[in-house]
Amino acid sequence: MAGVKKSPKPKKWLRSDRYINREYSWIQFNSRVLEEAANPKNPLLERVKFLAIFESNLDEFYMIRVSGLVEQQESGIFELSPDGMAPAEQLSLISRTVLSLRRKAVELWTKDLQPALMEQGVIIGQYENLTERERRAMDKVYDQEIFPLITPLILNPAPTVPFISNRSLNLAVVLQDESGGQKVARVKIPTVVPRALRVHRRKTEFIFSEDLIRNNLQNLFPGVTILGAYRFRVIRDADIEIRELEAEDLIDSIEKTIRLRRLGDPILLEVSSEMPEDLKATLVQCVGVNPRLTISVDGLLGFDVFWELSSLEIPDLRFPIHQPYLSELLDGAQQIFETVSKTDVLLHHPYDSFRPVEDFIGSAATDPDVIGIKQTLYRVGAESPIVESLLEATEMGKQVAAMVELKARFDESNNLVWAKALERAGAHVTYGFPDLKTHAKLCLIVRREGSKLGTYAHVSTGNYNPSTARLYTDLGLFTNDQEIVQDIAELFNYLTGFSKQREYRKLLVAPINMREGILKRIHREVQKFTKTGIGHIIFKVNSLVEPEIIDALYDASQAGLPIDLLVRGVCALRPGVPELSKNIRVSSLVGRFLEHSRLLYFENGGNPEVFLGSADLMRRNLYRRIEVLVPVEKPEFISYIRDELLQKYMEDQANTWDMQSDGSYKRRSTTGREFSVQNYFIEHPGSKIIFPSAKDAL
Repeated sequence: MAGVKKSPKPKKWLRSDRYINREYSWIQFNSRVLEEAANPKNPLLERVKFLAIFESNLDEFYMIRVSGLVEQQESGIFELSPDGMAPAEQLSLISRTVLSLRRKAVELWTKDLQPALMEQGVIIGQYENLTERERRAMDKVYDQEIFPLITPLILNPAPTVPFISNRSLNLAVVLQDESGGQKVARVKIPTVVPRALRVHRRKTEFIFSEDLIRNNLQNLFPGVTILGAYRFRVIRDADIEIRELEAEDLIDSIEKTIRLRRLGDPILLEVSSEMPEDLKATLVQCVGVNPRLTISVDGLLGFDVFWELSSLEIPDLRFPIHQPYLSELLDGAQQIFETVSKTDVLLHHPYDSFRPVEDFIGSAATDPDVIGIKQTLYRVGAESPIVESLLEATEMGKQVAAMVELKARFDESNNLVWAKALERAGAHVTYGFPDLKTHAKLCLIVRREGSKLGTYAHVSTGNYNPSTARLYTDLGLFTNDQEIVQDIAELFNYLTGFSKQREYRKLLVAPINMREGILKRIHREVQKFTKTGIGHIIFKVNSLVEPEIIDALYDASQAGLPIDLLVRGVCALRPGVPELSKNIRVSSLVGRFLEHSRLLYFENGGNPEVFLGSADLMRRNLYRRIEVLVPVEKPEFISYIRDELLQKYMEDQANTWDMQSDGSYKRRSTTGREFSVQNYFIEHPGSKIIFPSAKDAL
C-alpha cells in the first residue's frame, strides 16, 4: 500500500560469513598464552614457563593442523573449511599471523624477560663474556659431558642427507674444504644433558649448551676452517594415520606409528635470521621442506629450555604453592564408599584433592569387599598410581577390565607400555574401535555389601593422571545412582564386547545420542524461553567448532535467548553480531591452571539441567570419539555450578578475554579491585562449599 514503509529484510548470512576460521581462532588462543608471558602481574619464572607453553603449542599446531592442510593441498583436495577457505588460503593466513607472533615471543624474551631475570640474579650469559677461569671450567664440562655425545654429520654435499629429528635444535656449520669450496655439517644439540648449563660455582648463572658447543667447534673439526655456525630447527608431521583396518595387530600398528612420527615429513624449518640466504636455501633443499614453510627468527631458537629455567627453586619468582583441599568425608577408600552410598560427590580439581580418585581406584586392591573394577585409560602418564592400583587389584584376583586408548596422540607409547603390563598381570584389556577414539573418562567399581552388590561410578572431565590433576581445572562426579551406573555398565559392554547399545537412560554418549541430545536441549530452551521468558544457556568447553551446534545457538540468540560461552581455545562462532548472535557472549580464560572442565547448563524454564563430561563441541568429539556427558542432578550441585562456579567464571577480570565478532579478543577491563576466579577457588574449593561438614553432607 502506498505510503507504508516496508520493514527491511533481515540480512541473509552467507555460510562462509557465519564462522571464524578454526586455524585463525587457534592462533588467537596461542596469542593469549603469549600475553600471559608478557603479563607483569604473573611471577617472573611463570612468565618464562608461558613462553615454553607458547612454543610447545605452536610446534604441535604445525605437527598436526598445518601438516593436515599441507597434505590436503599436495593431494589436490580442495575441500573448503566452514568459513569458505581453501587449504592454500589457510596456509597463507597461518604464515602471516604465526611469523609475527614468533618474532614477538623472541623480542619478549630478549627485551623483557631476560633483563628482568638478570635483575633478580638469574643470569643467562654468553660464553664470550665469561672470565678466563670460567671458560676453562665450562670447556671442561664440554670435554667431559657434551663432546662424547656429539656426532657431526655432513649435510651437503653428501650422497645421502642424514635424517634431522623432529623438534631438535641444531647447528648448521659451514666448513671450507681443501679446494676452497664449502661444505655444510649438522651438529645436533644433545637433549640428554641440560641445555641451561650452570656456570662454574654459580647457582643462578647459565650459558646455553649451543653457545658452549659453538665456541668449541674446532674440537669437532680439527684442522678445518670453520666459516660460521647457525642454529635451526625442523618440525615434522606427527599426524601419522593409524590404518587399523589394514593392520593385523593394532599394537603392531601403534608401534609402527610411533616410529613413523619421528620420520614424518618436514612441515616447518626455523632458522636464525643471521643465517646467510645461500645456506638457508641449502637447508631447505636438504630438509625437503617447502620454502614457504620457513621462518627466520632473530635471537633464541628452541623455547624448550624455558621449562628448565621455570623450574628453578626460587619461591618469590613462582606462583605460591597450592595445597589442594581434602574433605574429611573423602579421606580414605572406606570413607569414600560410605559417603557415596549416601550422596553423590562433586570435586573441582585442582582446588579439591585428586587423592579421593586415587583412593577410589586403589581400593580395588586393598578393600576385600571390592570384587571388580572397569576403567577407561586415555592419558595416564609415564608414572601412574591409577594403573599400579589396577595391576595390584588384578594380582589380588579381582576382576579388572581396562579400556586402553592406544590412539591418544603423543601418549601412545605410555599407554602401550601400561596395556602390555595389564595384560601380563591378567587384566582384561581392550583397545576400543578401529575408527573411534575412546575419550570418555569413566571408572566403575563393584563391591559386595552384605547379600547385595553395590556399584559405584566416577565420571570426569579430565584424565586419570595425578600430575595434570594439579595443573588442569576439571570436575569429577562420584555416584551410585542406579540408572547412571547401569548406563555406564552397559557402555563398558559396548566398549569391550559386541553390544550395539543405542539408548541410554541418562547419559549422553557420542557418537550415539550426544549430538542429538545437545541440539534437542538447545531447541527446548528456545521453546520454553519463548513461552515463559525464562531461559539461559551457559557452556564451558575447550573448543566450539561444530557448525550444526553453532547454527542452533545462532537461532537461539535470534529468539532473544541469553547465551554465555566460556571457550578456552578455538571458537568458530561469531558473537555479538546484530541479526545473528547479538545475545551471545564468548569469553576465554587463560591463567595459572589450564581450563579443561566441560559443563553444559540449560535453564530449562526454571528447572535447570546440567551436564559434565569429556566432550568438546567439535566434529571429532561428536562423531569420531566415544564421549560421555553425565547429568548432575542433586539440587545443591546444580546451584553450586550455576551460582558459584559458572557465575564466578563470568565475573573474572584477571585472566579473561572477550571475543569480538571478527574473531579477535580483548582483555577484559577491570573496575576497582581485580577479581581472579582461579585465586578465588584456591581459597574456596568446591567440596568445602558444598560439604562444609559431615553433618551437612549426610
